[in-house]
Amino acid sequence: MTDWFDANIVLIQSTFVSLLLALSIQVPLRAGVFSFAGIGSYGVGAYTAAIVTIRLEWPAFAAIAAGAVLAAGIGYVLALVLSRLGGLYLGMATIAFSLIFSVFVINGGDLTGGAQGLFGAISDLTTGGVVGVAVVVVVLLALSERGRIGRRIAAVREDPELAMSTGVPVLAIRQLSFVISGALGACAGAMNTLLRSTVSPDEIGFQLVVLALTMIIVGGSRSWLGAFLGAVIFTWLPSVLEFVGDWQTVVYGALVALAAIFVPGGLLGVLQQGYRRRRRRAVAIGGTS
Repeated sequence: MTDWFDANIVLIQSTFVSLLLALSIQVPLRAGVFSFAGIGSYGVGAYTAAIVTIRLEWPAFAAIAAGAVLAAGIGYVLALVLSRLGGLYLGMATIAFSLIFSVFVINGGDLTGGAQGLFGAISDLTTGGVVGVAVVVVVLLALSERGRIGRRIAAVREDPELAMSTGVPVLAIRQLSFVISGALGACAGAMNTLLRSTVSPDEIGFQLVVLALTMIIVGGSRSWLGAFLGAVIFTWLPSVLEFVGDWQTVVYGALVALAAIFVPGGLLGVLQQGYRRRRRRAVAIGGTS
């Protein structure tokens, strides 16, 4: 077991980083907000952690916290500026934020390292620290999916006008989703940078939007568990599909297309439906006995 862990340590780390990245998109989607601001926040966290680690020699968790706080603040500003947008227009605006940040870091001079990026962000971050952060985030999000909070978020997603008429603070919940999305995306970016000790503009491009959305579509967008399933699949799939070589992209596309057509609720939706059917069958059998 120890040998397997040591041999796959990079994939294990990447799984939890990808989980946080996927959650940065899943959280606003669960509130009915079509936002990709978490991807830009990934870059904010990555560069903030690299800068304070290299220039100021901050410890890992202080660097991660700095990136999360900065990205959360930017997320709140975005929520205010983009409050009148929705649907596809909001998604396009938040993608534009990510692209604008990429241009900023390319032209950031010595601060961001320009097109070459920053190197030497060596820290004390461990795999245990990455897992610990991810577990805390998952526990908090799992609690938000239950009880009164979960019902309010579902109401905002399904019918915001009706939710507002019943006293649910729709605007506040949507703004909070931007803030949380920013913090989660920044945590993912910061941890990835500190684990690899480097960051460059190439790592925060449009491909992250595709990756995060793919994980959500295949895994499921209504719960953290769907994001986790997607993160596991698309982190470990490349190593499983090494034998297909250059056809990996085709396989990815086919998986996403099949998931969107046949399992619109994601793999989590399929598992939940199967569980409900088994439960109803068990209740029916118990009622006839």
